[in-house]
Amino acid sequence: MDYKKEILKLKKAKNALILAHYYQVDEIQDIADFVGDSLALSQKAANADVDIILFAGVHFMAETAKILNPDTKVLLPDMEAGCSLADSCPYDDFVAFKNKYPDHVVVSYINTTAAIKTVSDVICTSGNAVQIVESFPKNQKIIFAPDRNLGGYVNRMTGRNMVLWNGTCEVHDILTTEAILKLKEENPDAKVVAHPECQQQILEIADYVGSTTGLLNFTRTDSAKKYIVATESGILHQMYLDSPDKKFMVVPSDESCSCNDCPYMKLNTMEKLYFALKNEKPAITMDKQTIELARRPIERMLEISKKHKII
Repeated sequence: MDYKKEILKLKKAKNALILAHYYQVDEIQDIADFVGDSLALSQKAANADVDIILFAGVHFMAETAKILNPDTKVLLPDMEAGCSLADSCPYDDFVAFKNKYPDHVVVSYINTTAAIKTVSDVICTSGNAVQIVESFPKNQKIIFAPDRNLGGYVNRMTGRNMVLWNGTCEVHDILTTEAILKLKEENPDAKVVAHPECQQQILEIADYVGSTTGLLNFTRTDSAKKYIVATESGILHQMYLDSPDKKFMVVPSDESCSCNDCPYMKLNTMEKLYFALKNEKPAITMDKQTIELARRPIERMLEISKKHKII
C-alpha cells in the first residue's frame, strides 16, 4: 500500500491536520502539515480549525493538543508512545514534593502528564523556559519540574535557585562529553550544538545551547560547515533539508556508535498513521476538569511566549 497517498486522501476527506515532532522518522516529517518542537506544536494545536488532529509524537504532546482544542478529536498513532521524562514525575510523588514548598510556584516543563499540568502554575518548553522563569519576580520561590538538567541550565542562565525535581530524559541524559570530544578530535572544525536537557558538562562545552527549533535556526544561519549535534537523531532530517551543504554528526548514545534515538518517538510509523486516521482511533480522552485545570498553565505559557515573540 502507498501509505503516503492513502493518508493524504484520508486527511482531505476527514478535514484532518497532521502534526509531527522533529524526532519522528523522515517520512512522517515529510507528510506532516507542520513539523515543530513542543512550543510550536502547542501553538498550532491551539489555533487548529479542523475536525481531527493526527499527532505524530508522544502521549504528552497529544494530550496538550486535546487540552488546547477539547472539541477536536486528537489521534495518537501508538498509545504506547510515552516519554521517559514524563514518566519520571508521578503525580502522587510530585504532589507530596510540592507540599513541602507551600510558598513556591510550580513551573513545569511541557514534557509532563496532564495530571502534573493540573498542579502547575505555568508550563514551559526548552525554547521559552528562561523567559517563563524570568516572568516571575526575582524573589519568587520556584519549583521546576521534571527535568533537572533543563532546570539547572535555567538556574545558571537566570541566577535563580529554583528547587528541581530529580527527573531526566533518557535520550539526552545518556550522552557523554567523551563521545563529543572524540567527534571533536576527529572534526576540529565542527561546532557543538546541544539541547538543554543534556547534562551540565555537555552544555559547558557546547558552542550553542537551545531547543530543537533553536538548534535548527543556529545551524541554518551559522557560518560553520560541520556540527556535532547533542540531541535526538530525528532532528538531522530537517537540518539536512535546511542546509544540504553542511555536515551533521549526532552524538552516539553508546560506545558502539548507536544512533541516539528516542524509542517512544520511533514507535509511530506510516502504517500506524494510516490506520489511526482510517479508524479514527486511538483517540486521546480526558475528563473536563483535567482539561480545564491543565489548560490554564499552558495558556499562560502561550501568552508569555506571544509577549516575548517566541515562536
